[in-house]
Amino acid sequence: MGFNDIFTSAFLDRMDAVPMLDMIVAMLLACALGLFIFLIYRKTTTGIMYSTTFGVCLVAITLVTTLVILAVSSNVLLSLGMVGALSIVRFRTPVKEPLDIVFLFWSIATGIVLAAGLLFLATFGCVFIGLVLLLLSGRGGADRPYLLVVRCADGKAELTVEGLIKAGTRAQSLKAKQVTGDAVDLTYEVRLADGKTDIVTDLNALEEVSEALLVSYNGDYQG
Repeated sequence: MGFNDIFTSAFLDRMDAVPMLDMIVAMLLACALGLFIFLIYRKTTTGIMYSTTFGVCLVAITLVTTLVILAVSSNVLLSLGMVGALSIVRFRTPVKEPLDIVFLFWSIATGIVLAAGLLFLATFGCVFIGLVLLLLSGRGGADRPYLLVVRCADGKAELTVEGLIKAGTRAQSLKAKQVTGDAVDLTYEVRLADGKTDIVTDLNALEEVSEALLVSYNGDYQG
């Protein structure tokens, strides 16, 4: 077949039927791997950043990508039409969490590889990526960072509070200090010893402390 033959009507109209068994296997496996991606998303995303709707979209994207690639692989006109359709689509939904982009590309790539018939590669790659994300997510309770906010009645209580925090936590770092009149607000990033939160009770027991608050966060403090 020469280069000019590509543009002939017979070539463009050629339709290769997708075997029924291949289609069923690809779609079922896409559903299973999409659910696996959703599970990894749930395990590695916590707090206010987690979205059930986004997790469902990951499953749908895997299925839709598999279906589309199966279709365009059977006909040249369909593939050209898909390129044209995608060129005019504008995705305006902002993705605030960088890891969400990884999950989106992961779902799309899984669908493409499945539709290409590389079932083992898709399964192995999906499981391998999932294990790597679980390993790097670092969601262990002992290493989870916390923000400890303490309001002292006066500046003299600062040293007492600092000593109590050092004794009751595994690691600590002063992130912010604000003075309002006689009151002093201190913000520490701390790692708790064995996950115990007794430090809050101990701080509130001090007469010099008017308020103590412990908040879990993702470790990306900006101040």
